[in-house]
Amino acid sequence: MRKLTTNAVAMLLALVGCMGCGNRSASSVDNLIRVDVMADYPEKELILQDLMDVEYIALETTDDFITKGAVKAIGKDIMLVTNRGSDGEILVFDKNGKGLRKINRLGQSGEEYTQLTGLVLDEDNDEIFVKDNPARKIGVYDLLGNYKSYPSEKGKRECHLIISKQDGRITHEIQIPSKGIETPVVTEGEFVITPEFYLTFPDRDKWILVNTSSDTIFHYLPDGNLSPFIVRSPSISSMDTKVFLFPTVITDRYCFMRTMRKEVDFTTFKGFLGEDLVYDKQENALFSYILYNDDFINKEEVSLTSEPRNPEIAICQTLDAPDLVEAYEKGQLKGKLKEIAANLSEESNPVVMLLKKKK
Repeated sequence: MRKLTTNAVAMLLALVGCMGCGNRSASSVDNLIRVDVMADYPEKELILQDLMDVEYIALETTDDFITKGAVKAIGKDIMLVTNRGSDGEILVFDKNGKGLRKINRLGQSGEEYTQLTGLVLDEDNDEIFVKDNPARKIGVYDLLGNYKSYPSEKGKRECHLIISKQDGRITHEIQIPSKGIETPVVTEGEFVITPEFYLTFPDRDKWILVNTSSDTIFHYLPDGNLSPFIVRSPSISSMDTKVFLFPTVITDRYCFMRTMRKEVDFTTFKGFLGEDLVYDKQENALFSYILYNDDFINKEEVSLTSEPRNPEIAICQTLDAPDLVEAYEKGQLKGKLKEIAANLSEESNPVVMLLKKKK
């Protein structure tokens, strides 16, 4: 039996537009979550602290460590933060938010990355895996930024890949069945607009895999098989205006999801509207939902659409210092968040909010 462990697997690479028939069997199950993306569902209000353990970490602000970026990888002892934009810089903070060092290997040589598309942290082996989508490769560096190994080999077609951490070799290409190719990417003349969406999600000892061309979202099991998890309707291929469905966070009771309309207003360049949905396993029912952070007195809404993390940390978001300072001055904060905001200025680095699944 092949298990998805950090010793055997570097990462699952999610590339848009899976093609062809599956080379893994899709087992039949009766407890599928079925979602009509065009339906109206009753609304449910939820409190974040009832669902998850919330932890706040203030990132240290010094002349050498100034960032308005976001946490891209987090482990037991360190966090990796990148700036907005494409400067190639990786800021390393410890678990308490203290700045440790900065890494930058942006460039065109074989030992550099052309873009920081994604980061995976392996603290056990003191390694950082840098996903570089334009170059279609993964570079491996130690925690000081030294190059460690050759980049991974390139896939022959677009699909989910499992890549060996030992030599960068592709060990499996996971094809999800689909009819044609459908993606949320919108093109209009010279404009190409790609919304933010994710195709792999950790779920305990399994992975959730999404193919935007497929009406079924699958679990990838430890034994290497695919098992249907969510089925959406109507069929994506039958819709004039495509509406996609993506999971966001999975807990013991809830499966959070979000729809996304493939639609952009080119006068304002706003679009990709969607609805937040949740399946309640206890009630065996679907709802639209609003999630509130109880550390804000004025019922601040929380989005669960950030980049998925790991089986323990569901979401890692950053709260901008100016917003927290304003909320503190208005008396709108409480608890640990209030204590942290009391020591911030508008020039401070963001505060990291970790949402951990309750044990």
